[in-house]
Amino acid sequence: MLFKYKNDYEKIAMGFLSFIPDLKEVSHVQAELALYASDEQRNLYLWRNEAGDFAGIVGIELGTDYILVRHISLNPSERSAENYFVVLDELAALYPENRVMGSLETAPLIAKWEHQQNKETD
Repeated sequence: MLFKYKNDYEKIAMGFLSFIPDLKEVSHVQAELALYASDEQRNLYLWRNEAGDFAGIVGIELGTDYILVRHISLNPSERSAENYFVVLDELAALYPENRVMGSLETAPLIAKWEHQQNKETD
């Protein structure tokens, strides 16, 4: 289940964001969190797995009719296509009128997810 980021979750969010190669340095993670906090078009969501533990994070940018997935990071023990797809399914359910799209970094994952969606509807 996705939970909108709050400052109470800062250390958890920083941990998940630090798994992203471009955000290895603490200063980069802090700058990214500040950007999400200051821009109302950007949102961070923490993902809880079936056990109820925070297990990942997804950072989005809202457009008029799309959601751009800027960051997605899961705990190493949770990294599977199935879990990534669950996060994306939940994100799409939060914004049913918007198309989920990917950045250069996340586009391959979004394409696999869309392909999976198309297989399920066929």
